[in-house]
Amino acid sequence: MRSKVSFEGVGEVAATFYAAEGVKAGEVVRVCGDATVGPCGAGERFDGTALSLRGGCAGVQTGGFAAVRCSDSAVTVGYVSLTADGGGGVRKAGDGDEGKEFLVVADDGAGIITIKM
Repeated sequence: MRSKVSFEGVGEVAATFYAAEGVKAGEVVRVCGDATVGPCGAGERFDGTALSLRGGCAGVQTGGFAAVRCSDSAVTVGYVSLTADGGGGVRKAGDGDEGKEFLVVADDGAGIITIKM
């Protein structure tokens, strides 16, 4: 990513959810119950990124531009069907995965991509 370009905070939408066991800040999450998010398994669709945890709740980014860990070097800039990688990040969706198309706008070359949620 170029140092003069920043997507941080652009269009960010965040909401508070209850956090199921295993939710960690900085990892992708999915809605798993009534107003509750949980960690994603490999191949599962993700609904947002946990920004913070406090008192059993998680601040979750559900819109705007978000930086997420990516374990798949095949992910490129452009529209890509992504899914959770099971380790808190994302990867390109394959056959049988619950993928969702996102616009990837930047790749820092060190395992972090910026997506339009």
